[in-house]
Amino acid sequence: MLTYQDKTLTCVDCGMEFSFTASDQQFYADRQFSEPRRCPACRAAKKAARGESTGGYSSGGGYGGGGGGGYSDRPREMFSATCDSCGKEARVPFRPTGSKPVYCSDCFRR
Repeated sequence: MLTYQDKTLTCVDCGMEFSFTASDQQFYADRQFSEPRRCPACRAAKKAARGESTGGYSSGGGYGGGGGGGYSDRPREMFSATCDSCGKEARVPFRPTGSKPVYCSDCFRR
């Protein structure tokens, strides 16, 4: 049996580093998913842009089916939110709904 260790990946969309935890790696391996290329925030924004519901794996992971996509020439719309950890302003590429915590860049890296 493989033993996974947390590792840091870099998002192909926003360039931010994000943690790919050992449990997430196990989840992905069990389902034969490839490593995520986008951070949880960018994955959520991409899903929202495709009109997919959020749901499924609660740790922010998971690639659903669905095609569509393509990249847009327009700048990414950013939204203001309050960091649930430190209280500072956070700018995120998705509209916060309050159903999940939002973190500023510093707290997200931790």
